[in-house]
This record gives sequence, C-alpha cells and structure tokens, in this order.
Amino acid sequence: MISREELEKNQVWLYAFVLLIAAGVGLLWPKSSESFDSMISLILAILLYGMFAQIPFFRLKEALSNRKFIYALLVTNYIAIPILVWGLAYFLPNDPAMLLGVLLVLLTPCIDYVIVFTQLGRGNEKLVLVSTPILFVTQMLLLPIYLGLFMGKTSAEIVSVGPFFEAFFGLIVAPLVLALLTQWWSRRHPYGERFLDATAWLPVPFMALTLFIVVASQISKLYTFFPFISHVIPVYVAYMAIAPIIARIVSRIFRLDTGAGRALIFSAGTRNSLVVLPFALALPEPLNGVVSAIIVTQTIVELIGELLYIRLVPHVLLRETQENAG
Repeated sequence: MISREELEKNQVWLYAFVLLIAAGVGLLWPKSSESFDSMISLILAILLYGMFAQIPFFRLKEALSNRKFIYALLVTNYIAIPILVWGLAYFLPNDPAMLLGVLLVLLTPCIDYVIVFTQLGRGNEKLVLVSTPILFVTQMLLLPIYLGLFMGKTSAEIVSVGPFFEAFFGLIVAPLVLALLTQWWSRRHPYGERFLDATAWLPVPFMALTLFIVVASQISKLYTFFPFISHVIPVYVAYMAIAPIIARIVSRIFRLDTGAGRALIFSAGTRNSLVVLPFALALPEPLNGVVSAIIVTQTIVELIGELLYIRLVPHVLLRETQENAG
C-alpha cells in the first residue's frame, strides 16, 4: 500500500495524469460532464478542510513571527500584482466578460496547491501554509474593491454580491471552523488526534478529484469560447513570466532569506482559480460559461508554468548563493 509520503512526493505527476483523463472525459462526453458543475463547491470545501486541518492554528503566533515575510506577501499580492494586472488588462479586448474572468483569477492568490509547488521549488512551504488564512480572508475582502476599481459600474451590473458571500461562508468559513474544531479535539482526546492525522490524507486525492471535476466539466467550453481564450492565453503567459520577477524584487527589498523569497515567488505566480470558479459558475447565462472557461484556461497555463517554476526558481531566479543578496 502506498504511504502518504510517497503519495505527496508524486502528487504533481498524479495531477498531470488526472488532467489528461479529465480532458478526455470532458471532450468525449461533454453533456454528462457538465453535471459535475454542481459537485465543484462540495469537493472544494472538503479539499480546503483537509488543507486547513494541517495548518497549526494553535501555534499561529509563533509561526507568524516572520513579519517581514507577511508584509512582503501582502505588498506583493495586493499592491504589486494588481498594478501588473492593471497593465496587462490593456492588452485585452474591450469585453466585460473577458476582463471579469481575468480579474477574478489573477487578483486572487492561491491557497492550496501553491504549498505543494513551493515545496518542490525548495521554498519555505511552512510560511505559505501558515499565511493561508491571511490570504484567504484578505482576498475575499479586497476582490470586490478591486473589481470596482478596474471595472467601475460594470462590475456592479454583472456581479451579484450573493454568490461571493455564499462562497465565502461555504468554502472558507465552514471548512475553517471545522478544521479548528478538529484541532481543538485532537489536543484533548486520542481519538481526535488520530482523526486529525487521518485528515492529512485528504489534500492530495481531493486536489486530484477537484482538478478532474473542474477540467472535465469545463473543457468543452474552452473549444466553444476559443475566440475569447485566444486573447487571454498571452496575458496569462506574460503574467507567469513577470510575477516572479516582481516577487524577487520585493523579496530583496524586504531582505527575505532564500526559502522565504522562493515562497514569495510561488505565491505571486500561483493564482486561486479553483476557489473563484464557483463565483463564475454562479453568474447568469451565458456569462458564466465564458468566464468559467477563461478561468479554467488560466489553471491549465499555470500548471504548465509551475513545472517550469520548480526548476527555474531555485536554480536561476533565486539560488542559494543569493540568500544574503541585497
């Protein structure tokens, strides 16, 4: 039987295999695959519960002692990256649906598989893990503000507040509270401790399941809306190329060590497509199909980019010899 350590070590290849299978299923049986839409939020909530359960919340004060990293993380994701996205948006056609999809995905930092890729890229994944609740809450609070700044009245006309609150409580608050209760139970009873240990098995298989459901249910839309997608792919590629450089500069400004600097780079380059997808699916027809296809396209581009990141970040962009640079 495979151990959890072996599963985690080989998870990237598992995700790649799942993506191929999901694409095949979605293209061969598009009508049947569309029924997966209703499952995305539930599977994602279980995934996030598994992720949150591994965060040492009761040692959060100790873990947050690296204030420089937290400040650098917030500056990168909520000042530098929005400026970059604002600049890249000028290269998009004047289409509200296209702009909305790009903004939803590029303005929200990842909180799940960024931890995996940070570890593979020899960054300090513990810093990313601990910063997850901070990124989670701040992006939900700031996203409506950024949409208003970037899109003006158009965002209010096409985006309903209801789905955002539903996603926030269903995908964030509920899994977070359950994770806290699980950790509290584990500190007081042996059964709770064993249950908490069992939750460590959840992230990898449920990440794979989430990717399968998302890609299988949305892949046919990529073909349907390819004229839109052809415009956003270059923007996503440019983002993947520029974001790490920006994070590297911020890392030098804040004088982060090598592990923290790499973690910052992965946080800047990795976006929260899986969490914002339910927002897109909750939009009215036909807007939901266009926006969700644009978001899923970013997921595919990003996963390819992450495979390059895990090689280039530790060997080119931020090597060990640069630890005390700046």
